[in-house]
Amino acid sequence: MTPLELFDIDSLLSEEERAMRDSVRSFLDARVRPHLGDWYEDASIPVRDLARGLGDLGVLGMHLEGYGCAGTSATAYGLACLELEAADSGLRSLVSVQGSLAMFGIWKWGSEEHRETWLPRMAAGEAIGCFGLTEPDFGSNPAGMRTRAVRDGDEWVLNGTKMWITNGSVADVAVVWAQTTDGIRGFVVPTDTPGFSAPEIKRKMSLRASVTSELVLSDVRLPASAAFPEVRGLKGPLSCLDEARFGIVFGALGAARDCLDVAISYAQEREIFERPLASYQLTQAKLADMSLELGKGMLLALHLGRLKDAGRLRSDQVSLGKLNNVREAIAIARECRTILGAAGITLEYPIMRHANNLESVLTYEGTSEVHQLVIGRALTGESAFR
Repeated sequence: MTPLELFDIDSLLSEEERAMRDSVRSFLDARVRPHLGDWYEDASIPVRDLARGLGDLGVLGMHLEGYGCAGTSATAYGLACLELEAADSGLRSLVSVQGSLAMFGIWKWGSEEHRETWLPRMAAGEAIGCFGLTEPDFGSNPAGMRTRAVRDGDEWVLNGTKMWITNGSVADVAVVWAQTTDGIRGFVVPTDTPGFSAPEIKRKMSLRASVTSELVLSDVRLPASAAFPEVRGLKGPLSCLDEARFGIVFGALGAARDCLDVAISYAQEREIFERPLASYQLTQAKLADMSLELGKGMLLALHLGRLKDAGRLRSDQVSLGKLNNVREAIAIARECRTILGAAGITLEYPIMRHANNLESVLTYEGTSEVHQLVIGRALTGESAFR
């Protein structure tokens, strides 16, 4: 019996949700899992080939309506994220940034021209997007960003630098947020625009099967129509981040599930003192505790998914899920590594890869500390950010 079977999770899912989950899992088994160790070791990933395959599968922007998007439930999207991250966090990041940050930003806040130009191609995996909010000195405090957009006649001129941008070096379009005299605004920036460059960040120890970049904007000139027409302030980018965080609530559990499945299988086969490792009380205690946390996290994720599908999910509730599920996932990965012993640090097994990836997931889309303060503010009515 697997840990999630112990909780009878399948009984809580609709037939459509199970079908979507199984389709994503089959795609990953055939196209991705055999190569993940090499991609991680080589710090490379065939983003464009994968994007086309994921587009054919229908997972890019799958929870959005129209413009070539599948229009599935939020819960189905969450389950897809779970399967993607059970393969590798970098793959879920690719899909999350494409669909929940870049595509959602254009879908929610862009003009009709923006939507018609970009969304069908992005949903098909023919165009890749990235999302430029974080800067070298402004991560948890995006309001302090230094990137500026200045009007010059009928054009905008953008200058600044963004950092830690997934898909940046391979993107066809970037959703970039910048300070203006009218507050923070979003811009749709084709990456072939003169003055735009995206050098890739190398020497990473985490998310190695993922493209991470810096965005440099040097006198990037855009037409007036490049700006999102209505949204001002942090409402725009934070709404996109909530979409991405929701995917992480499910996704992190995928990494944890994969680690736990591998640890159980290993413990059943590995003999210690002429007995299976799984037969020892300490091993069973570890497996029981980890399964309990995985199942509790899954129940929380599904509850938040149902709230989102009902249009009732709040930002502070997303923080609950992100804080708990990533924190428990990384604890599960580390504990599973102890069951495998020295074998757990090799790429023959996925556990150390997942643990290293989850170090990044723990930090991005809001650090644990930020989410603690969001929850604290909800409980007390007092903001402790300053």
